[in-house]
Amino acid sequence: MSGKDRINIFPSRMALTLLKGRLKAAQTGHNLLKKKADALQLRFRQILKRIIETKQKMGDIMKDAQFSLAEAKFAVGNDINAVVLQNVTKAQTKVRTKKDNVAGVNLPSFECYQDGSDSYELAGLSRGGQQLAKLKKNYARAIELLVELASLQTSFITLDEVIKITNRRVNALEHVVIPKIERTLAYVTSELDEMEREEFYRLKKIQEKKKQIKDAREKELALLKAQGLIIESANILEDEHDDDILF
Repeated sequence: MSGKDRINIFPSRMALTLLKGRLKAAQTGHNLLKKKADALQLRFRQILKRIIETKQKMGDIMKDAQFSLAEAKFAVGNDINAVVLQNVTKAQTKVRTKKDNVAGVNLPSFECYQDGSDSYELAGLSRGGQQLAKLKKNYARAIELLVELASLQTSFITLDEVIKITNRRVNALEHVVIPKIERTLAYVTSELDEMEREEFYRLKKIQEKKKQIKDAREKELALLKAQGLIIESANILEDEHDDDILF
């Protein structure tokens, strides 16, 4: 295992504990990001479906609005623009922005609303009033649909970017970070096991060496006693006897 395949860390018990904590945090983050990506994908598909439906609806509404404009021009005449502009002082249909939170992502949302009363509701009353009212209604529907489509497409683009970033993070955790931590954890565990085996072998060899030294001394003492070079005194025996009694 090369150093690039794992984290450069000294194998110890503390390092093992830290790596286990990092692995758990990475796995938890991966699960949370995966759930976030799934939620964003679900909303992304819903928005895509609504965009398709809105664009299909847009064709029919714009067609009706254009036919209404042609009917109004036929009924009122070519001076319809002057009639409307003379009665308009400010925009009545306005757009406001809201934010929709989806899995921690703020999606911009646009909404139409009416500001003020109709200042040209009597325009075309002398002739073509019905066509002008129909024209106004159809174009108001077209504006509302355009604002809705703009809101959906803005959310679509925002979600697309966020989903790409989230998927990159999920893939990085799944294929790079977590495997690297797991390889490092396996390396530290194997090194600690090897150190334990070495320590056990060292202690075993020390015990064997002590036993050999003890056996050699006992043999040497037995040989000296057999040759009569060592004589045990009665006092020593009595002391040993007393010690046995005390203990």
